[in-house]
Amino acid sequence: MPHPQPSKGKLSKQRDFTAGVDRRQAGDFTTDRRVLILIAMAIVVGTAGAFAADILVSLIAIVSNLVWFGHFATEMIPPWQAPRSVWTVMAPVLGGIVIGLMARFGSEKIRGHGIPEAIEAILLGGSRMSAKVAVLKPLSSAISIGTGGPFGAEGPIIMTGGAIGSLFAQFFHMSAAERKTLLVAGAAAGMTAIFGTPIAAVMLAVELLLFEWKPRSFIPVAVSACVAVCWRPLLFGAGPLFPANVASSLPWWGILLCAAMGIVSGLQSGLLTTLLYKIEDLFEKLPFHWMTWPAIGGLVVGLGGLIEPRALGVGYDIIDGLLHNQLAVSVVVSILIVKTVIWLFALSSGTSGGVLAPLLIFGGALGWLVGLVMPVGNPGFWALLGMAAMMGGTMRAPLTGTFFAVEITGDVNALVPLLTATVVAYAVTVLLLRRSILTEKIARRGQHISREYGVDPYELTRAQEIMIRKVDTLQASMTVAEACAFFAGGAQHRSYPIIDHQGIFLGLMSRSDALRWQIDEEFQEQRLADVALDGSLPTGHPEDTVGFIADLMISSDSGRIPILEPLSGRLVGLIARKDLLALRSSFRSLERDRNAFLPAPRSSVAR
Repeated sequence: MPHPQPSKGKLSKQRDFTAGVDRRQAGDFTTDRRVLILIAMAIVVGTAGAFAADILVSLIAIVSNLVWFGHFATEMIPPWQAPRSVWTVMAPVLGGIVIGLMARFGSEKIRGHGIPEAIEAILLGGSRMSAKVAVLKPLSSAISIGTGGPFGAEGPIIMTGGAIGSLFAQFFHMSAAERKTLLVAGAAAGMTAIFGTPIAAVMLAVELLLFEWKPRSFIPVAVSACVAVCWRPLLFGAGPLFPANVASSLPWWGILLCAAMGIVSGLQSGLLTTLLYKIEDLFEKLPFHWMTWPAIGGLVVGLGGLIEPRALGVGYDIIDGLLHNQLAVSVVVSILIVKTVIWLFALSSGTSGGVLAPLLIFGGALGWLVGLVMPVGNPGFWALLGMAAMMGGTMRAPLTGTFFAVEITGDVNALVPLLTATVVAYAVTVLLLRRSILTEKIARRGQHISREYGVDPYELTRAQEIMIRKVDTLQASMTVAEACAFFAGGAQHRSYPIIDHQGIFLGLMSRSDALRWQIDEEFQEQRLADVALDGSLPTGHPEDTVGFIADLMISSDSGRIPILEPLSGRLVGLIARKDLLALRSSFRSLERDRNAFLPAPRSSVAR
């Protein structure tokens, strides 16, 4: 339909309000060919993340050998093999002093275990991380773990790999969402290289870091993890990290015992999380600068090392011993108690280190002890279930915990028992605690994190499903004077669509237009058809998604969007802001409203 030529009274010049708005066509996915660029970048980031993991492990070994054995070497020797002495106490304290100075005068972001900081950078920092963090985080973690800290390398490498991905992305013109994809790709690559667990690393990305499940982010992250696992044989060797065949044939009721193990691990997880932040609150009350806290935590670590030296360091040998039943009961009990205490104090003090390896030891030790009284399965099997359940429940990542346990052992036969225990532990911790060990720290900084995914109702719904069909309109034959009188008489809405006798949309007239035109006599006798220009206004179609309509409202700063038939231009409806709010309310009612649709069975007792 040809539009009337603009005259002096036109509302505005023609503008394109769809610029920058999401694609109009509805579809299952929004991913476009730009994902190919992200995949190419993910290959680079995956390679960098794998080599960063190798550097971190080598740094830990170098520091550990220098501190405990006085020689330079990159082969990891557990600190507990060094003789107990005053140095057992002093080494962790000195390590804490160095870390405190690095955090105070370098970057405070190196404090903690890394995953909350990565989440914060993703959600609050536009997925931008600094080069300083990429350097100081692995260095501080190497000092912490190398001087006896009871931590793992996975948290630091997630932070370091994420920083590498973020820095690489910052060299290019990319959106925050694309930077997030590469940040998480680096984190997944680092974790894969350390543990040889590409599936678990990708699931960790989905459950903890991406805050979405879209092909645009999922595919590059998976590519990065696959690239890292290809580099792993060269850097760390091939095969599972803790090869074991612990799964045994369970009777039909054995799954109930796996669920019981999940309950035990869930309660253990809830207790550890609560104690961790209680102790952190105690540190906050100390009359000393936080820079000194890691040294205090190091003192607790050193004293614990005098009691049980095997509680020092990463403890991969302990995990292997639990899976293969190579530890005595007294040793397992001692490690469980001492390592739990020193880990709680060290992590609460703000030193640098990861949580995953300690969680595996805590859950594995308790599972191994529970396995001693279980009627089926060997203690190593229950230790594996405890490890996965502890990881999945504490980090609120049940699928990550399940696949992680399978990949580090290579025992696929344990998959169903692992899934059972891990999901039950996850359910227990979700019901016991509102936040996880990862998000509680962020919440204490005043930020709210939602860890539940759902389909966007605006992308699931079409405009025709919520539009107002009986639209109040102004006829194009009205004069400007008549329209101004209509508004002055108490019009119900702030703006009205203008249509001709065939229902063709010509434009909108608002209350502000009426106020502006009524003081200019030149416009009074003109018809609305002469002053309307539909090309100056955003319009939608019945088949458009409500998300597209919402984007139109934002881009045009308009509270009402006319809905037109695509071919004829005839007005068939209108969507206002209140209709968007009503849609959100209707979807929330799906969670709240509870109804029974089948009649309750009648009592068989005759009246």
